[in-house]
Amino acid sequence: MSRVTFVGLAAVLALAVPFAAMAQNAKVRGITKNEIVIGMHTDLSGPAASYGVHSSNAMRMRIDEVNEAGGIYGRKLKLIVEDNQYQVPRAVQAVNKLINRDNIFLMAGGLGTPMNNAVMADQLKAGVPNMFPLTAARQMYEPFHRLKFVAGSSYYDQIRSGIKWMVEKKGKKKICSLYQDTDFGKEIFDGTRDQTQAMKMPLLETATNKPADTDFTAQITKLRSAGCDLIASGSIVRDAIVPYATARKMGWMDVDFIGQSASYDQIVASAPGGATEGFYTMAGTILPYRDTAAPHLAAWMDRYKAKFNTDVNIGAVYGYTLMDMVVQGIDRAGKDPTMEKFIAGVESIKGYRDIFGGPVVDFSPTKRQGANEAFLFQVQKGRFVMIDGPVNYGS
Repeated sequence: MSRVTFVGLAAVLALAVPFAAMAQNAKVRGITKNEIVIGMHTDLSGPAASYGVHSSNAMRMRIDEVNEAGGIYGRKLKLIVEDNQYQVPRAVQAVNKLINRDNIFLMAGGLGTPMNNAVMADQLKAGVPNMFPLTAARQMYEPFHRLKFVAGSSYYDQIRSGIKWMVEKKGKKKICSLYQDTDFGKEIFDGTRDQTQAMKMPLLETATNKPADTDFTAQITKLRSAGCDLIASGSIVRDAIVPYATARKMGWMDVDFIGQSASYDQIVASAPGGATEGFYTMAGTILPYRDTAAPHLAAWMDRYKAKFNTDVNIGAVYGYTLMDMVVQGIDRAGKDPTMEKFIAGVESIKGYRDIFGGPVVDFSPTKRQGANEAFLFQVQKGRFVMIDGPVNYGS
């Protein structure tokens, strides 16, 4: 891969300096003769570390592949990762450092809806693109901004599709919602409310939780008393497992839970004692399993394990894919990259398919969401089994 390299640090300058003046300036922020610097704020030690550690590992893996092949037009890629611990104040500190001290060209794979929302305005004002954040919130591509790109379907679309499937295929009639009291959780509530309204059904009851909650007895009791037969779940990992397990321990068996991509983590599927058996979730891509994976995926999983001494999870799938798309954008920017060339390079990506079997991704000068299809999975015997997809059921 002799051409692969970073392309767009002119982004920061692009908003601060007239384009004509920038064209005369050979120095592009975050890009030197030999290097392109990429930043990432993610959770390495908090409640979402299963995503953050693996996604950053896989991004480094893709970068190492590029650098070992000579870089992009001779430039090596450098990834600087800061731990936000899934806390907004730490994310703000991390992004400030990455932009003002590390002088990054672009941000890639930033984790968390509240964290991205907290830093987005200042980041874009500084001219730093937000590439493929690890959140499926609509704010990552709405309203339109030339420096915002996402790869897949939103939480909002996923939960709407999941509810519609459950109503049409399983005859669900009493829809409720349990969601985090965060920006992320509000996405799931909004989707649940809008989908029930579109289907002329009541949203029977709601309950909320904090991300670190470990006791869901009150919430489950409230929802059970309302007679829910489907709970739209605005959860991530631990808060997907515990309420579902709580419902089953209470003997509440005639209710289904439907989650979204934030709860599509093997930690959820393999919860001890089969605690999440039967849990449904929507997701924007596919997590491979080593014993059933195609040969090229099995080889990739083996390389990952050899490199990081741990098995692949869904965070690694996201990280590898998003960095591959960043690499494509940089490569398409050419040997003299600017931010304008990088943005144009990403916009020119059409018909992209990741190695895992995800949906087709397309961008354009007016399109910042690469795909809006999703897959429906159910936990069966400790694994996510695909039930349907890729689909976009719409409203």
